[in-house]
Amino acid sequence: MNTNATATRAPMLTAFDLRSTTGRSSWQLVKRGLINTRRLPSAFFPALAMPIFNMISFSGTFFALTKLPGFPTDRSVNWFMPLGLAMGSAFSGVGLGFSLIRDLENGFFDRLRMSPTSRISLIVGPVLATWIRVTLIAVMVFVAGTLLGARPTAGVMSYICSWVAAIGISTIGAGWGLALAFRFQDMRGAAVMQLSIFLAMFLSTAQVPLNVMTGWLHTAARINPVTNIFRLARAGWVNADDPGHLSWQNAYGGLIAIFVLSALTLVFALRSLQKIDN
Repeated sequence: MNTNATATRAPMLTAFDLRSTTGRSSWQLVKRGLINTRRLPSAFFPALAMPIFNMISFSGTFFALTKLPGFPTDRSVNWFMPLGLAMGSAFSGVGLGFSLIRDLENGFFDRLRMSPTSRISLIVGPVLATWIRVTLIAVMVFVAGTLLGARPTAGVMSYICSWVAAIGISTIGAGWGLALAFRFQDMRGAAVMQLSIFLAMFLSTAQVPLNVMTGWLHTAARINPVTNIFRLARAGWVNADDPGHLSWQNAYGGLIAIFVLSALTLVFALRSLQKIDN
């Protein structure tokens, strides 16, 4: 009787211990990621400098775009600030793939795989650390954008929408970068990560809205789910006289795209990790 009771309780204890260990392991990987950011600021600085540089260069070079009929804002920085933040967030996520490749090459990841914890923590921990870094990047970009003349048209919701889009893009980039790193296990995957991010970004409404596009680029941008994420990111930065500038219609497509693409890339990363174990 006691033996049966013990046998019955054992799986429950194992499951509890597994959840507890997963949480602790994920938190330790979050701390490791943040410590590496502090110890190696040169690895974090490009992710911070890129969105600010892109915002300044694009809004200055293409300021005349605001004169096009139907352009949704008269401030070029309002249009290009979310683009800069999105690119910085995407490469912050993909940067996990670069870090993972280094860990695979120097053998550190083999020690992580030997630890008695769920494989999910090896993905969740780095992604959570990326969210913290992206939040810091978003704050700096918002400050720089304000200094350059960016003005929200929906108050605090403008910043929230852009931040949610940035977190979503970083999650997608993280899942994609980790999956490719697990698959290639060397720097061959780095080129694929970078090229795919650039293609996904610039075959969308990264630079101009759909209503001023023509030809094949219009078709590509219309079916590209990143277009919906950009619509969410810019919802609070376009013309305030448009009653739908910040509405569920402008938000739900981006939220769905973030959820679906994040789920697909993170599952791809987990499957790729499991393939290494096998």
